[in-house]
Amino acid sequence: MSNTNNNVQEKFITGHKTGGLVLFLVIALYIAAIPVAIACGESGLWPVSVLAVIWLCLGWILLLGLKVLKPNEALVLTLFGKYVGTLKGDGFFFVNPFCTAFNPAAGTKLGQSGDVKATASPITVSANGTAVSTAEMYNKKISLKVMTLSNSKQKVNDVLGNPVEVAVAVMWRVKDTAKAVFEVDNFKEYLSLQCDTAVRNVVKVYPYDVTDNVDTTGDGEADDGSLRGSTELVASRIKDEIQSKVESAGLEIVDARITYLAYAPEIAAAMLQRQQASAVVDARKLIVDGAVGMVELALERLNEKNTVVLDEERKAAMVSNLLVVLCGNHDAQPVVNSGSLY
Repeated sequence: MSNTNNNVQEKFITGHKTGGLVLFLVIALYIAAIPVAIACGESGLWPVSVLAVIWLCLGWILLLGLKVLKPNEALVLTLFGKYVGTLKGDGFFFVNPFCTAFNPAAGTKLGQSGDVKATASPITVSANGTAVSTAEMYNKKISLKVMTLSNSKQKVNDVLGNPVEVAVAVMWRVKDTAKAVFEVDNFKEYLSLQCDTAVRNVVKVYPYDVTDNVDTTGDGEADDGSLRGSTELVASRIKDEIQSKVESAGLEIVDARITYLAYAPEIAAAMLQRQQASAVVDARKLIVDGAVGMVELALERLNEKNTVVLDEERKAAMVSNLLVVLCGNHDAQPVVNSGSLY
């Protein structure tokens, strides 16, 4: 992607919504030229007859200057290689018929929301290997709508070195048509490449899950940021990273969202077992804390009521039995003692 002209500034072409009038005049002159050529030829007015014939042969050139634009569409026009201006706004326009529309990204489709309608035209393989219709290849209009780029999943190592798969959806639009067309070779491919790079640069800063002693903000202090727990923050950093890269290409990043996040298949099973083990440990801690509280409450109530007087050895045995019953995985099977306590 190389710069072609760092001094190109976007300029708009205005006051050219005369396409309907020009089309009417061309048709009317064509209808009038045939009888005029014949009548002037018979009457000996050869100059007028020759002019009528020349018009019949070359008058269609004016039709090349007719341009139709729908809302949120633009045409970048050049005249013999020189940038003339950008045609924006919906309507029927007439411009210099020798001006040509320039859009190197015409027909480029990179898994994004289409800015060109699908047609039944013959299929052509573009330079980047994607299949596009012939009509799309010759449609030079630039869409100014907000479009969505959804790149394929990519494998990235997080800050701990664990491979994770990430996919993002980026909402973007063309802000400066001159920069988009002249500053980079193909602004759609350029955007796609910058999206992949930004995802790698941001994801490698975060752990997949919350991890101790990890600094994700760069302030030198550990925090609890993670890909799974700080999705909005990570997406915002990805958006800012992409915007900083595509500003020179005249593109605006409206929003970015993480659409897929998971461990890579080769470690997914091991990480699932780790998460399950962590969940079991946390559950056990909660059960033990609750059981200890219940045992303390039971001993306090027995002492308050003086229901049973227990020495330290019997208290220890009672505590042990209660913890086994409360923390066990199976239902308790009590043994009935019909004799004395001792």
